[in-house]
Amino acid sequence: MKICGQSIRKIRRDKDLTQEYMAFEMGISQKAYSDIENSKVKINLEILTKISKILEIKPSNICSISDQCSNNDYENKYHHLLEYIKSQNLTVPKDL
Repeated sequence: MKICGQSIRKIRRDKDLTQEYMAFEMGISQKAYSDIENSKVKINLEILTKISKILEIKPSNICSISDQCSNNDYENKYHHLLEYIKSQNLTVPKDL
């Protein structure tokens, strides 16, 4: 997901926000946040959701698989993702 890290960096810079600000808002160190932007860690749903809220954008604006799948394929993956989240007793983000 290297593209996701690059997207996050671009959007953050466009909004004139620092890595330190992002890290503070996420409750992590600046180094940990830098690792996200540099694709040194995998971006999971929780991280994607937090970053999306801080940047005030949809998660799909950061990482999208829709251009790699047909619409039907995308819908199936979306529903499977929701089912998995529910089966793990995780909270489904409202903007997902």
